[in-house]
Amino acid sequence: MNDTPDSQIFDRQTLRLRRDRAATGFAGFDFLKQEVAERLEDRLLGVNREFPVAVDLGSHTGALASILQRQSGVETVLRTDLSPAMAEQGHGQSVVADEEMLPLGHQSVNLVCSVLSLHWVNDLPGALVQINHALKPDGLFLAAMLGGDTLTELRQAFLQAEMAVLGGASPRVSPFVDVRDAGNLLQRAGFALPVADTEQITVDYSDVLSLMRDLRGMGESNVVRDRYKAPMTRRMLMAVAEAYHDQFARPDGRIEATFEIVYLTGWAPHESQQQPLKPGSATMKLEDALKMAKGDLQDPPKEH
Repeated sequence: MNDTPDSQIFDRQTLRLRRDRAATGFAGFDFLKQEVAERLEDRLLGVNREFPVAVDLGSHTGALASILQRQSGVETVLRTDLSPAMAEQGHGQSVVADEEMLPLGHQSVNLVCSVLSLHWVNDLPGALVQINHALKPDGLFLAAMLGGDTLTELRQAFLQAEMAVLGGASPRVSPFVDVRDAGNLLQRAGFALPVADTEQITVDYSDVLSLMRDLRGMGESNVVRDRYKAPMTRRMLMAVAEAYHDQFARPDGRIEATFEIVYLTGWAPHESQQQPLKPGSATMKLEDALKMAKGDLQDPPKEH
């Protein structure tokens, strides 16, 4: 893993500090985390397996851990979070841990789940390799992270406002993973049966200030290293609010914010899993198969 500053998109130290500040009041802003955790539970319920040792990676205050603890076959749940203040919240076993340097032994757990945390990881491929390394054979990785269309309205409003006020733009909203890349990352990390899919959650607000307040309360405000670090002026704030309203306000005057959720599913390899056929192992020639298909289409049905 290359951890030089130039290779890092996100300022993880700032992320830790913002999560620390958000921890005590997080219960008032955890609606998105709770919603996505419940949707992840629906996916987990469709898996007919037992997972004695489970990990809630990037747990915040433990919304997902609480869900895992009531699952049949789950005996132990370990919560991890980058923020010490977040790790202290909630119930059960917890440890302060960076998703980029997981303190999990080789083949030590059966299930790793994560909700709305991995989008802040600088080396996502490396983190996925570590997760796969920690899973026992036939263990499951199931995660939800913010995708590329998240906060697209806010991104466009900032772009328009900064061009008008500053004459240029800086990264104000995090660059999130694209669902088309997510499946490839799982495959590269060595997961079997990798699947990536996406859905959108739309949240409506009275104004852009309410949206920004929620993002701060979630600990999800911008930590891109190259962000514009000077405090936002009142003029800029008003320009963003005006641009957002002009482009995205509904007839009733309220605005909407899009959160794209990318779901990742992958299994630690095991011999019992379905395997693709090896090249050259087909029992019928393609030419013969095509002739059979052509004959089926051309021959009239026989009368009995």
